[in-house]
Amino acid sequence: MKITTLPYTATHSFSKLVTDYVAEEPHVKPFLNRFPTLENFGEQIKERRNFPVAQRQTLVNALEKQYGNVEKNPAVELNMALLQQEKTFTITTGHQLNIFTGPLYFVYKIVSAIKTCRELKKAYPENEFVPVYWMATEDHDFAEINHFNLFGKKYEWPSEQKGAVGSMKPDGLEKVLDALPEKFPVFEKAYLESQTLAEATRKIVNELFGEYGLLIVDGDDPELKKTLIPVILNELLANTSFRLVNQTNETLAAYYKPQVLAREINLFYLDANCRERIVQEGDRFKVLNTDLAFSTEEIKSMAQAYPEKFSPNVILRPLYQEMLLPDLAYIGGGAEVAYWLQLKAVFEHYNIPFPIVMLRNSAMYINKSNASRLQKLGLKAEDLFEDLQALKKQVSEKLDLPVISLEAQKHSISEAFASVENLAKTIEPTLEKTVAAEAQKVQNVLQMLEKKIAKAQETKHETVFKQLAVLKEKLFPGDGLQERSDNLLSFQSNNPNFIADLMHAFEPFNNQFVILEEEV
Repeated sequence: MKITTLPYTATHSFSKLVTDYVAEEPHVKPFLNRFPTLENFGEQIKERRNFPVAQRQTLVNALEKQYGNVEKNPAVELNMALLQQEKTFTITTGHQLNIFTGPLYFVYKIVSAIKTCRELKKAYPENEFVPVYWMATEDHDFAEINHFNLFGKKYEWPSEQKGAVGSMKPDGLEKVLDALPEKFPVFEKAYLESQTLAEATRKIVNELFGEYGLLIVDGDDPELKKTLIPVILNELLANTSFRLVNQTNETLAAYYKPQVLAREINLFYLDANCRERIVQEGDRFKVLNTDLAFSTEEIKSMAQAYPEKFSPNVILRPLYQEMLLPDLAYIGGGAEVAYWLQLKAVFEHYNIPFPIVMLRNSAMYINKSNASRLQKLGLKAEDLFEDLQALKKQVSEKLDLPVISLEAQKHSISEAFASVENLAKTIEPTLEKTVAAEAQKVQNVLQMLEKKIAKAQETKHETVFKQLAVLKEKLFPGDGLQERSDNLLSFQSNNPNFIADLMHAFEPFNNQFVILEEEV
């Protein structure tokens, strides 16, 4: 496997916020606790040493229960036991419950978390580091998780179910399984033998990453939600996060557009088939799109007795996560890094250490077939980040095809007409505009001829350019990064060592885009 790295800026695929963040620009620092360098983790560890022992036990008890019907790998068993020790810390990533793992970056997030733990163990051997995948089981945006792309074809799960996706039954996924071009036993077993999508996703992720000791946490848990009770009450009665995030946004807006919107109440009401926003109208708390409404005393009592009926949105979910876990860092994509920058003041208010925010590894995987095409075209993998026209010109040069340009002729014509124009002015000044108009006509004719000649050459070499266009589309589907569209199974079905190859290639502290290219 050939591995190439290049700066994020060279990919032309990441926002200014991301490239500024990677470059550790000084104006980003006030919105962070620390930049994600290996050295900075030493101070982060010191901050997190006071994580409550009782909370560790609550977490482990909840995990034991959540893994009740899952066959645990010995590495998972070990990491659960380690969580009870004061010198054990977590590195967390999270994502929605996309069917069949969704886009590749889901896998990249988890691999990044596992590799970060390995690097930290080398740097701080006296401590233990456990990778965690936070299942976003409470999300309710079904349209975002009900489809995936495999071998260039979109597969979709039709369902009329409502509410939190983690509670949905995987009914109907057997039709998706039947439509697939081949059998995928891990997914088939999980979807056909699970009661909920959360259960199925845990089984799938455990099967894929259990050998690496990955722990899978579901925050939609009555015992875990008890930790959140003070925050729920404050959110309902004081709207603290709304005020603090908006204050941060005012400063952040000088550099970037804030990623997410804070609401007066950043909580949903969560029940069977229902996850709807809570809003305050006068002295009543209403649940949108339902008939539910509560007085102040009623909703306070419910928060204390049934905290599981409250679901944090994107503003409070990170806080809830960090209250539950002895966490040092959260690993996410560019959009996640962007909204974490809005949240530091909320953490400070609740006296919860703000984690180091890390950008997940990004990558492009080039299989043997595409690597062979690349080689025949005389291109390197890093060349592919140029636009198609630039690549065509590059390929033409490598194939010794003449570069079609009439610039020299245009220049000569310009000089000739300039001479004519000067002559005309000395004889009859009114002819100046006539000469200029004729000059422009000739330039237009040359421009048209240049395009026609270039088109003729393109037609002549249509096969080569078509191969280039096909390669570009395969590696940049929809003109975007492969990781945002393609699915794990598109690669693992042909390369069973795909995840192991990612483990070898990813270096979470290098801040470089990774290209993995199979040997031809």
